[in-house]
Formats: sequence, structure tokens, C-alpha cells
Amino acid sequence: MTFKTSIPISAFRTDSRLNKRILIGVDPGLASTGWGVLESSDGRLRYIAHGCIETGPESPRGERLLFIYRSILSVLETHKPVAAAMENLYFGKNVSSAMAVAEARGVLLAALTAQGLPVLELTPNAIKKAVVGVTRAEKGQVQEMVRIILGLKEIPKPDHAADALGAAICAAHGQ
Repeated sequence: MTFKTSIPISAFRTDSRLNKRILIGVDPGLASTGWGVLESSDGRLRYIAHGCIETGPESPRGERLLFIYRSILSVLETHKPVAAAMENLYFGKNVSSAMAVAEARGVLLAALTAQGLPVLELTPNAIKKAVVGVTRAEKGQVQEMVRIILGLKEIPKPDHAADALGAAICAAHGQ
């Protein structure tokens, strides 16, 4: 069996009649996993939905991960994307929180893959560069550009959902 570590954007399926793709972006986290869905059609982007899967620290980690898995499957069933984009794990100074994010990322990757979706994995800097134009963009700048690009009246809330929409924008543009 051969595994690919990255899938070219050209591998993402499209509706050939309309050149339309439904894409989902995911910003993984154990406490808060953001997701955002958009449509890409003939070079135009249309916002569909966004949200956040939240789990509380009072629940055992296994239950939290299972909740994330089931919740993202529900989002996938509702919106039926043909491809996904997910932010890679960024190791900060807090190793214990990085481990929790890695676990959440793992169950999300498993859920997306189980649904047959190609997953474009992106660094935080790649998302910033694609959405804002610079890798040193502040979080607020990324969120504002997501709002502008998708023609929204307000910045998507919470932050994790806006970041997920940023990842979906990257996938739409083949970043």
C-alpha cells in the first residue's frame, strides 16, 4: 500500500457541469475546533457556513476526541464537501497543549480521510500569505481579509472558525 503525504489541488473532485467545489477548512483544537465551508465556482468564492466544535475540560480526553470526530462527520454529511484543508500543527512553547491539538488533528484527519476527502495540509504562514499577502500578518488582519474575501458583513466568530475559513480559501486557490 502506498501513502501520499500531500495531495495536489488538481486531485480535488469538481462538479464538471458547473466547475463547482464545496470545500471545508478546519482549524484543529481539543477545546475548540473551527470549521468553515465555502463554494468555489469559476474562480469565485461563496460563503456557506462556519462553526466551532467545543469540548469542556471536565470530560475525559477520549470522550472529547470522540465528540470532535462525530461532530465533524455531521458537518461533512450536512455540507458534502469534495475536499478539505487543515492547518498543520504549530509547536509553540506549551508542549502539553500541542499534544492535545495533535490528538484532535489526528481524529479530524481520520474523519476527513474516512469520507474520502483529499486533505490539503497548510502551515499557519501559508494561510497568512494566501489570505493577507504576508506571512507575518496578525490574527485580526487574517480575520478581516477572510471577511472581505467572502463578502461578509462581520468577521466570522469565533476566531477558530475564521481561521478555518482562511484554510478553505487557501484550498480554493490551490495554495
